Amino acid sequence: MSDDPKDTSNAAQASKKSVNVTELATNKSALKGKKTDIQNPELWDFPMDYPLSIIGHEGEYASLLNEVKLILGSQFPDFDLASIEIKPSRTGRFHSARVNLYLTNAEQVNALYASLDNAKTVRMVL
Repeated sequence: MSDDPKDTSNAAQASKKSVNVTELATNKSALKGKKTDIQNPELWDFPMDYPLSIIGHEGEYASLLNEVKLILGSQFPDFDLASIEIKPSRTGRFHSARVNLYLTNAEQVNALYASLDNAKTVRMVL
């Protein structure tokens, strides 16, 4: 290696290196089932308390609350619908429904996320 600024042999070698893009392939088996299914149920410890924040679309406060009550009431008959906390975002544009559910198996989680994914007023679930 030379300290001579006119020596471009290293620069020429560096420019000859190339990345073969075909080596970068997606792992098609990484996602099993639907996008709303949990991928590693063995990591979940059932039964469990499960806090959940359901963020609605802008200006959908009342309809978000009604839709969340319908979904939770149908899937969790013992859930106290009065315990749903609705909080506005810092700017007040969005609202989130916060709940704490008691889950006993992975099928409950999958069904819940599938229902929330299909809900028109739900923007995101955390």
